[in-house]
Amino acid sequence: MMKEVILVLFLASGLTLSVSQSQSASLLPQAAESFNVSYIQLKNAGTCSYSVVISTSCSSPRYTRDLISISFGDAYGNQIYAPRLDDPASGTFESCSSDTFQINGPCAYQICYVYLYRSGSDGWKPESVKINSYSGKPVTFYYKTFIPRDTWYGFDWCNAASSSNQVSMQKWLMFTVLGFVLCFWF
Repeated sequence: MMKEVILVLFLASGLTLSVSQSQSASLLPQAAESFNVSYIQLKNAGTCSYSVVISTSCSSPRYTRDLISISFGDAYGNQIYAPRLDDPASGTFESCSSDTFQINGPCAYQICYVYLYRSGSDGWKPESVKINSYSGKPVTFYYKTFIPRDTWYGFDWCNAASSSNQVSMQKWLMFTVLGFVLCFWF
């Protein structure tokens, strides 16, 4: 009976550790060091429409004159790029507001990455970016932080799911083997 209890405890701890680590792997936005916007411009065919809702944080400056760009896409290399979303004359990206954009680009499957780019000296803090596409589920990326100047900054969940699942399986297997070894030891 003691062996079964030890085995169940090890399996439960391994599963809990694996799931909690995979869920927290990509919750914060990151700088995209190798992101190349010129590749996106070559591929941009303009055949599908996307609705993008960007909410600006209440702790952002009241307004921004910074140049704001966005790029997003799927795991299959379909990339959508909008070089200028900002328009200070219309009140775009004011604090505590949401702005909706219709962006055309190549047809993509489930959107799994988004990057924002800011150029200027005012600063800007988005709360979230929600992307609706014709074929995938709407996806929301929560920034809640200031966007660094002259840097593509955001989320890439395209490979995170498969790599975190692989790590989770390895941990689960390790805990299972360790549990069996300890069961035979007692």
